[in-house]
Amino acid sequence: MKAAVIGGGSWGTAFAVYLGRIGIPTRLWIREPDVFEAARRDRENPVFLPGHRFPEAVSVHQEIGQAMDGAEAVFVAVPSQHCRQIYSRMSPYCEEGQAVISLTKGIEKRTLLRMSEVMGEVFDSETRPSVGVLSGPSFAREVAEGHPTALILASRDSGSAGRLQHRLSSPSLRVYTTRDVAGVEVAGALKNIIAIAAGILDAMAFGHNALASLITRGLAEIARLGIKLGARRDTFAGLAGLGDLVLTCTGPLSRNRRVGRELGAGRRLSEVLAGARMVAEGIPTTVSARELAKKKGVEMPITEQVYQVLCRKKPPRRALADLMARELRSETDGFEYKFQHFMNRFRGGQRPSEGASSKIRGRP
Repeated sequence: MKAAVIGGGSWGTAFAVYLGRIGIPTRLWIREPDVFEAARRDRENPVFLPGHRFPEAVSVHQEIGQAMDGAEAVFVAVPSQHCRQIYSRMSPYCEEGQAVISLTKGIEKRTLLRMSEVMGEVFDSETRPSVGVLSGPSFAREVAEGHPTALILASRDSGSAGRLQHRLSSPSLRVYTTRDVAGVEVAGALKNIIAIAAGILDAMAFGHNALASLITRGLAEIARLGIKLGARRDTFAGLAGLGDLVLTCTGPLSRNRRVGRELGAGRRLSEVLAGARMVAEGIPTTVSARELAKKKGVEMPITEQVYQVLCRKKPPRRALADLMARELRSETDGFEYKFQHFMNRFRGGQRPSEGASSKIRGRP
């Protein structure tokens, strides 16, 4: 197997290092000229992942076509708002039977599409590769250092996913598979919004109770939108959902959590972002997710308050106060009540049976 990694940021670099370490010949495409020159000269990425030398199996390139030539699997790790442009540059070099796997966690702002959906629009239908998504709890530095990690590969092409699962897995990285592309993408993108809120809580020293509540209710609203978009509920209890959410909300290496900490400490967003080369995907994703939720009629109160803090300069303490003052309700978001109300009307006032209620919840 030969592989290409498109994107020389921290995650793309770390994944190329990992692939080279397990013996997969890998070509890493780096867009930034200064980063490319340093990587070619020093055999490491001093800007985005210093201290991790490239294995012999890894080479660095500035031409996308050269990097993709002969690659059986192409892994794309670029910021979500640049993906359409990069996919367009990749498209002429895509080959039938090739696997293109997104490592990006975000939603396109203009179209509100997930990355796999953007690929579907961009790639030539005649030579369209097999498309997938690799996600889960994975700080780039820890993968590069060889710490144990578990990821999930989502693809509707079960054959391609199975082959990649076996080729990518190693003693330090275990890959699971699923066909729920939508769920994995939604979970991976939206957890960054909740991580910004987690950083705000941390800066205000509100303690573990608040953080646990935030993670739990954050997962609930992520799942609400995901299910509305066709995702499977159980995906959000797995690596792409709960696993990645917990990591990003609690780990000190989380860029989105760091942004939240700075905001919670009273700094303006423009000050936080000034001079930063690494992208905090949660910022554009907050805007996209809020718009998508409104379009789909899904209530996402945490996302709304993060949006108000990021884009409307709402004081974080007031945002938290507004969250805590919301109307009291059932933890199941009123689903049981709505179902029973519907059944009562349907049956002319007869109370639905517990068996019917259990079936609608997905229990036997």
